[in-house]
Amino acid sequence: MADWILIVLGIGAVLIGVGLLGVAAFLFLKLGGAGKLIASAQKTTDQLPEQMEGITSQITDVLQTGNETLQQANQQIKELSPLFYLIGDAGRATHNMSSSVLKTANQLQETTEEANMTIANKNLQGIYGLATIGYFLVQMNKK
Repeated sequence: MADWILIVLGIGAVLIGVGLLGVAAFLFLKLGGAGKLIASAQKTTDQLPEQMEGITSQITDVLQTGNETLQQANQQIKELSPLFYLIGDAGRATHNMSSSVLKTANQLQETTEEANMTIANKNLQGIYGLATIGYFLVQMNKK
């Protein structure tokens, strides 16, 4: 009877071994596919440093070009600044001159209005009209 127990235990051990061998074969097949996946990922990651270097150099070129453009724009603005100051000065001078002309014109208008009121108050319109006609006649005779 002890022999039968040993035989059953031996058969059980063989069955367990065969089962473990089947599990090992299944895992080998599945993990073989994972190995291919890892190898493919490694090829992709091997290319990353080169791609990053290319991207970094392109970004550096873009930044350098942007800096050069900004420096050129700043230089051009510096060159144009005196022109803007000159235009501003001319505008202020024109404003001052037009203000003076306007002030003089207003004073002349006030003076003319005062003279017209004086002429109207003293009824001298006819005398001034006669003097004006005489002045124009003298001027025409000189020509």
